[in-house]
Order: sequence, then C-alpha cells, then structure tokens
Amino acid sequence: MASPVMASGVDAEWILRQLAQPVPSQTGFVELRGSALLKEPLRVEGQYRRPDAGTLVREVRAPYAETTTIAEGQVSIARAGKPPRVFSLQRVPELADLQTSFGALLAGDLAALEQAYRLQPSGDARHWQLSLIPKADALARRIRGVTLHGQGRELRCIETLPAKGDVQRTLLGSAAAAAGAVRQADALLALCRAGGSR
Repeated sequence: MASPVMASGVDAEWILRQLAQPVPSQTGFVELRGSALLKEPLRVEGQYRRPDAGTLVREVRAPYAETTTIAEGQVSIARAGKPPRVFSLQRVPELADLQTSFGALLAGDLAALEQAYRLQPSGDARHWQLSLIPKADALARRIRGVTLHGQGRELRCIETLPAKGDVQRTLLGSAAAAAGAVRQADALLALCRAGGSR
C-alpha cells in the first residue's frame, strides 16, 4: 500500500497517527483572551492532562489557579479556598465537545472525529493543518470551525472560531514554551502558524 504521506501533502489519518498519545499524558498551554473590557488580551497559561482515557483535566496556573476536570459525564471546577462546583456535562455542551474532540485527537480516533466534523487536511509532514468543520447544527451554532496546526508529531496550536466573537488561539507544547511573556495577539498568531523552526 502507498504511504498516506503523499508528495503533495498529508491526510487526516496520517495526522491523527502522529498525534496519538498513550495515557497518562500532559502538555502545557498558553491562551490569549480578548475582551472589549480589557486594554490588552488576558494571558492564561497552564496544563492539559489526561490521567486516563476517559478524563480530561485543564489546570490553569496563571493569572489565577483553577482546575477543571471532565470525567464520567460530569464537570468539576475547583479554585483554591472554595468548594468545587460539580455539574452535568449536559449543561455545558461545549465542554462535552472539548472532551470528545481532544480525546479523539489524542487517541488517534479518526472515526470519532469524522462523526462530528468534516475534516480538511492540508500542508505537509513538516508543517500541517487539519480543519474541523462541525456537521451537526447544534455544534455549528456554537463554533464555525477548529483548525489544528502542527509539525510532525506535535500539535502546536488550536484555533477555535466561535459562531460569534473573535478566534481563540491555544498554543500547546513547545509553542507554548516559546511564547514566553507574549501578550500581543499578532505575536501569538505568528507562533501558532509559523512553526517552531525560527
């Protein structure tokens, strides 16, 4: 059989094979969140963890401390000095989507992703993109699409375009480490899309 890495680029199956990670796994992240109420975007940094295949933990370390755990159909949000808030994933479908999509990506589960999204790969093995376009109307009403940017075996950035509002970029792994004290949206965009060879 021919390799799925063609001379003209890569396909979704090849990309997911690169991203598949055994559990437990973890990766650092950096986000910039824009708001009309802020003079500059809010920089949020922390770590994503998957202690097992059914659990996703988002641990924010700065500028505040907060741990969100998604597991067994429930969400738990814990902040220092306060009792954790626990509620059903059905109340926050965007978190359910995050768990399903992130879990499918890190498990290399092409079939699970294709159930929820139309997949549009581009680029080559050195620098690739995978766009996820929601199929279901309910999901499309919340997000217009998600684009993954990567190099080889590393997912470096996730761009999420909500149905309303500005794109949100999350740097992961070595891209997050390279972000340093970045607080400008254009600098984050450059890290997200330019890759780590510079």
